[in-house]
Amino acid sequence: MRSFSQTTDTQLVNAFQNGSIPAFEELISRYKDKLYTSIFFLVKDKYLAEDLFQETFIKIIDTLRTGRYNEEGKFLQWAMRIAHNLCVDYFRKIKRTPAIVTSDDKDIFEVLYFADETPEQKLMKAQSHERVHRMLELLPEEQREVIVLRHFGDLSFKDIAKVTNCSINTALGRMRYGLINLRKMMMEKQISL
Repeated sequence: MRSFSQTTDTQLVNAFQNGSIPAFEELISRYKDKLYTSIFFLVKDKYLAEDLFQETFIKIIDTLRTGRYNEEGKFLQWAMRIAHNLCVDYFRKIKRTPAIVTSDDKDIFEVLYFADETPEQKLMKAQSHERVHRMLELLPEEQREVIVLRHFGDLSFKDIAKVTNCSINTALGRMRYGLINLRKMMMEKQISL
């Protein structure tokens, strides 16, 4: 079995379009955490996030198989745009915006993998992540969305602007004000990470 770990996204897309299922499995493996995390932060519901995550990959597969993919070298940004649009479509369909509530379900940071940590380090990191998660929940939706896409999705501000349908300056401003608000919360509550 061929290893695709050193293969570029474009090469993986081409291999999948030529019939290689392991190439697509590598793409999923590379980006599943970032995509799921971003979706979860937008919809605030574990089960809905899982459904939208699966729908994102179904849409990706359909687009790749029909040869309509043309975002060479920007697979993650393209996939994030699909996921974001599916979230927006969902909320348009039910005609409401996502509520800012804390979930008692599995914390989003449990999806992330941290290697070679002692139990104390894991506990400290989990506590820090819980604090950050709670503070993110308190931000206005636009600010939270930009921070999530930038930090968890690793998207550039240009890509964030495309995904959120705003200008680059607006995305930068939302990020700036989001970070200012997070710092203010940390100072008020004397939280250190």
